[in-house]
Amino acid sequence: MGKTMTEMTSQQDAALTAISSAATLEALDEQRVAALGKKGWVSLALKTLGGMSPDERAEAAPAIQAVRAKVADAIAAKKDELEAAELEAQLASETVDLTLPAPDTASGSVHPVSQVMDELAEIFADLGFAVATGPEIEDDWHNFTALNMDESHPARAMHDTFYFPDTAPNEGRMLLRTHTSPVQIRSMKEQGAPIRIIAPGRVYRSDSDATHTPMFHQVEGLVVDRGIHLGHLKWTLETFFKAFFEREDITLRLRPSYFPFTEPSVEVDVGYSNEGDRRVVGGHGDAEGHDWMELGGSGMVNRRVLEMAGVGPDEYQGFAFGLGIDRIAMLKYGMNDLRAFFDGDPRWLAHYGFSPFDQPTLSAGVGAKA
Repeated sequence: MGKTMTEMTSQQDAALTAISSAATLEALDEQRVAALGKKGWVSLALKTLGGMSPDERAEAAPAIQAVRAKVADAIAAKKDELEAAELEAQLASETVDLTLPAPDTASGSVHPVSQVMDELAEIFADLGFAVATGPEIEDDWHNFTALNMDESHPARAMHDTFYFPDTAPNEGRMLLRTHTSPVQIRSMKEQGAPIRIIAPGRVYRSDSDATHTPMFHQVEGLVVDRGIHLGHLKWTLETFFKAFFEREDITLRLRPSYFPFTEPSVEVDVGYSNEGDRRVVGGHGDAEGHDWMELGGSGMVNRRVLEMAGVGPDEYQGFAFGLGIDRIAMLKYGMNDLRAFFDGDPRWLAHYGFSPFDQPTLSAGVGAKA
């Protein structure tokens, strides 16, 4: 026993010296395997405990475990030291010289959807709207029920919804939001009235062709206050489109429609003309060479929706509208296929992308390209 412990002390000292002098992580791992591996000298010493008498085992076991702990601690400390040194060397070799001149051509660009979202925020901020956000994974209550669409409501068939499997039915069922209207409900419940917000963001529906994708972008607006009427809605949309398309000859037509969350409900049409192979917004839709194009839905917020959100419908009234961000981006910047927005083709992005320095401002023009 004494001889064995003397040998272990000698092996321990040799191992600690080797560990201390290890110059690389690979060399350190060799010492770990030699001592603590399956066939390492510490592991072999631990296996001898089974052949000892109880008294010998009671004396030897703590001594062997103490050696094992010293070696393991030394290895861990040296590993931390080597990793820190390796990181320092890597950082030193990867420094960036910030005094170097900028490249002649910028690398990368801002996606048109991101640019248009910035344009929307700039225009509506000038009209007193705040930007509100909410979760993209929603529950059934916020996405449908609170918007006056109960479980059997036929309007649900208009939404090709991505439901999550194995979630509770009805109100507790989870889904990918089909519109940003749940943000309006959450904002009213949190802030009450009066309120004036826009809610831009991603939405999801199971649909795909040249003008539809399973994921797309919407912006919805909400105004709730005393004395709000349909005239306020039309003025707001007209003012927005004039600023967004940067022309004064914008003509809107509000066409009666139906949405469960608004009453009355109206589709928003804008006058346009064809110039070559693209549509140009502007002019009167009934004039020669012009026509009407639907851009979104809107209306006065339904009393039941206000009640669901905790706002008194006898005191407050409101209007809401929804526009497809991708669609108005296509109109403004002359794109003809929605799917290209999500292909990630660098040639498309180089052509339609924006400079990161081209920040939309009302004074300089929200659509000015660098």
